[in-house]
Amino acid sequence: MSKILRTNPNPILSAAVEYHGFVFTQGVVARDLEQDVEGQTRDVLAQLDALLEQHGTDNTRLLQAQIWLKDINDRDKLNALWSAWLPEGQAPARACVQGILADPRMLVEIMLVTTK
Repeated sequence: MSKILRTNPNPILSAAVEYHGFVFTQGVVARDLEQDVEGQTRDVLAQLDALLEQHGTDNTRLLQAQIWLKDINDRDKLNALWSAWLPEGQAPARACVQGILADPRMLVEIMLVTTK
């Protein structure tokens, strides 16, 4: 039976779950919720870089991304940062929707699936 590796588990979630060479991240939000959507997005992408690196992978191996924005009108600002973060030709399958996030100060949340 293949081992399931859970990173920083708590009673309701793990920061990431690795199984059979796949890495599934939690929905990552900014640490400083006083930032604007661009600041929060930069922080989320940096956290995702660190989490992927911890699992021996990176954003060249993305398979899927799910993105939630508090305000879908911020999509262009998010996309500018997202496009700059992605290596050329490595865009994953992606959904980007407006949603009600857990804290009203949260402006963006991103969850990834990648492979090693």
